[in-house]
Amino acid sequence: MKKNSYFKSGSGSRKAFISTFQDKDELKEVSTFNNKSKIKDKIFHKSSENMDELEDNCVSLTITSPPYNIGKDSDLELTDDEYWRIMEKIFKETFRVTESGGRIVVNVANLGRKPYIPFSKYFTELLINIGFIMRGEIIWQKSKGANANFAWGSWLSASNPVIRDIHEYCLVFSKESLKKSSKGESSIDKEEFMESTLSIWNINPARAKKIGHPAPFPLELPQKFINLYSYKGDLILDPFLGSGTTSVAAKQLNRNYVGYEINKEYVDIANKRLENRLFS
Repeated sequence: MKKNSYFKSGSGSRKAFISTFQDKDELKEVSTFNNKSKIKDKIFHKSSENMDELEDNCVSLTITSPPYNIGKDSDLELTDDEYWRIMEKIFKETFRVTESGGRIVVNVANLGRKPYIPFSKYFTELLINIGFIMRGEIIWQKSKGANANFAWGSWLSASNPVIRDIHEYCLVFSKESLKKSSKGESSIDKEEFMESTLSIWNINPARAKKIGHPAPFPLELPQKFINLYSYKGDLILDPFLGSGTTSVAAKQLNRNYVGYEINKEYVDIANKRLENRLFS
């Protein structure tokens, strides 16, 4: 019997959240380069429900986009309760590994029309209940044109006009403190800082076909968050890594990265992008 399912491809694989599917990759590379973690520049082919490779308080910044379990590409059959239990487990692990004052950015879209599903509200409530401090939200405006998508609902009538979303949310939180506990070298100039602290960012979406993933980040999105919220040498986490754009941006900006992804195809894409320095 088909269960209620609110999953969709996010930055990670839809199958990443069933523990029995986990592929426990052995740890291949250990380094003491990062001042808080022995792990740097590593992608784990496993679920992020258990990030036992990472010490407590070692991550400076998390940038991620969780899956939703909705839409034609969904192949999970999770109830709402199952889905949110898994999300809670993953974000509790993220809380554990985040340093005091460290930030987490969660990119989500509100979905559906029958009914409308306010995922930004649900994830905000989840992270606040876990213990994160809400710091604000960035409206990622992906398109300005009236032809962004089809005008569903009634046409030129008050009968049933439907709002066409051309934006997503980037929810920003910190752990325990409003300020980072560590100091370091920034990589942001005055002009970018002033622009990035505005609440609306106009960034074109990435082309899925070019990246090889159904819902990739545009590289500019994690770049801006990394410059704004971290120092050079900090450890950047993505627990739903997908095709690896967060790690690519971290590498490009002289940060260390760690990511978790259950889909081997996406792990291979991410590693290829990093190995070949395909920063696009």
